[in-house]
Amino acid sequence: MLWDIFDQSRRLGGAPLNFAAHAGRLGHHALLISAVGADALGEEAVEAIQALGLTTAFLRKTSRYPTGSARVHLGPRDQTHFTIERPAAYDAVNISDHTLAQLVSHAPDWLYFGTLFASTAAGEATLCRLSNALPAAVRFYDLNLRPECWSAPLVSRLLRNAHVVKLNEEELDHVQEFTRLPRATEAFCREGAKRYGWQAVCVTLGARGCAILARNGYVESQGHAVNVADTVGAGDAFAAAFMHGLISGWPADKIAAFANRVGALVASRHGAIPAWTAEEAVAL
Repeated sequence: MLWDIFDQSRRLGGAPLNFAAHAGRLGHHALLISAVGADALGEEAVEAIQALGLTTAFLRKTSRYPTGSARVHLGPRDQTHFTIERPAAYDAVNISDHTLAQLVSHAPDWLYFGTLFASTAAGEATLCRLSNALPAAVRFYDLNLRPECWSAPLVSRLLRNAHVVKLNEEELDHVQEFTRLPRATEAFCREGAKRYGWQAVCVTLGARGCAILARNGYVESQGHAVNVADTVGAGDAFAAAFMHGLISGWPADKIAAFANRVGALVASRHGAIPAWTAEEAVAL
């Protein structure tokens, strides 16, 4: 978890936290594994996370590093860029044997992760330990590549470790360069699934919607026109809706349509975790 720092405000964020909160809106119980610093922003974060209805049982406090933050730069055509302060409290996450046993006892069905946490050797080792301890969990890799926080070898390893993958067009370009997967979206999805054994893969296309391969069905689904407040968190809401559709056993076209609506709804409101309901998404 981290704070998104805008010119005039700051808002709670971080892709795994956003994803957990949005999954909760869809009726799923999420366990956030992260850390905050022993500082004022950390205290504020704990209160805000609890207010979202998320458990803080696996949210640690550390004096090693400050609570995470990212400077948000909103550019033209809804392009968003981040300057991330490292090291941050989440870099101090260390899963003890006791904590690991607690997590295993919950028997989670899914394990969601991105690239940022795994971009340090300690973070990648912790993620591998979790993956090995939860062999029955579907591993959902949402790339979220940030400048200076990823490498081709790391992303290649994470792609091989994933059952479900989500990425955007820019990330597809990067992945295509070092994996030599096809550049065309459908061919990329199908060849990636064949090579890595992915159960499902999604490429978000911004305002144009998304492309999804799930249960051997491929679809490109148009997005929804909304007045964009900011796009921060919209992709994480989309990811939660994507997972929800997969869990529900929906075909690719129904998953894509619903995820597009959820992503558009969140983009139409300020902040990464605005208030919204599934009924509002369906109505859109």
